[in-house]
Amino acid sequence: MMHVTPADEPSDFDTLVRQRGLSAVAELVGEQGNPLKKVVNHRDELKGEHFPAYWREATSQLLEAYSRICAYACFYIEPTTGAATVDHFAPKSQSWDKAYEWSNYRLACSLMNTRKNKFDDVTDPFEVTEGLFALDLVTLKAIPGPKAGAKTEEVRATIKRLKLDKTEYSEQLGEYYHDYKEGHITFSYVERRAPFLAYELKRQGKLRPEH
Repeated sequence: MMHVTPADEPSDFDTLVRQRGLSAVAELVGEQGNPLKKVVNHRDELKGEHFPAYWREATSQLLEAYSRICAYACFYIEPTTGAATVDHFAPKSQSWDKAYEWSNYRLACSLMNTRKNKFDDVTDPFEVTEGLFALDLVTLKAIPGPKAGAKTEEVRATIKRLKLDKTEYSEQLGEYYHDYKEGHITFSYVERRAPFLAYELKRQGKLRPEH
């Protein structure tokens, strides 16, 4: 993982997502009538499946704002074969007031969204600092970075939860790494498609001589 700079809220987000969502919440707890049926008495009792998925209206905006890069895997989400999703960093069932807030959304591929789920042991990409995470360029698996320090266990928990130390992750990184080393792709291409790998290649002094 690497730091993700929060993008500004789109100008039409309030209309497309927030206002519709807050109206739905009011209906779900019986504070106002139709079209949604009351399901609980208090907002804190709402479960994830109760919330209408108005956040999906923001998917294209997240893709544009974050250059199609998954916040957790740091891979480019392909338009045709990828599955872009809106991850609620603070889970809907635990923070109803953030269910329709742009600041709580992280762009995630479906696999990472499923793995992160509503667990609270994953580091927020917005709060990742330089040197917190690193890549072992031999195994191409994520490891605690040189500046993890007191957050080492938090980093390890994140890696374990997202399986950033598993073969499937290293194999995908390996394709970019091999093609770059062999001169089949440029460093700028790696930056666009696998920015964490690009960052680590540069940090660890593993760029090709011409770079």
